[in-house]
Amino acid sequence: MKTILSVDDGEDDAYLLHRALQYVQTKCNLESVPSAAAAMEYLSGTGPFADRYEHPLPSIILLDIKMPDTNGFELLRWIRSKPEFKSIPVIMLTCSEAAVDIEHAYEIGANSYLVKSLDFQNLKQDLPLFMHYWLDLNQTPESDQ
Repeated sequence: MKTILSVDDGEDDAYLLHRALQYVQTKCNLESVPSAAAAMEYLSGTGPFADRYEHPLPSIILLDIKMPDTNGFELLRWIRSKPEFKSIPVIMLTCSEAAVDIEHAYEIGANSYLVKSLDFQNLKQDLPLFMHYWLDLNQTPESDQ
């Protein structure tokens, strides 16, 4: 089963994404962490995420920009600096529609940039398309995850 890692400090956003995934009955595992530090631990398989059976490497990463400790851009740079994570698609999922944020995200290695919809109806309508593309159609060098 494929895993999505969501990195977002917003509890409401994480809950909404979880509910939408349940609604569309997608066959994937959603792992949510509230900070860049927790995401680094998750990806590195350290601390509470040391068990790779329980916490497998994700097939895609959903990354918010604005977080209290380390922002999403810094985490994206870190992810792209690690050879073992370079092929994992990183999708920025954020509230910012600022052109400078969109440009910067792509410059440092984002694969996609989506503006969050806080409306459950929109999310459950768009989510199947998103999931189908990123989890079924998209091929990465390690697409057997």
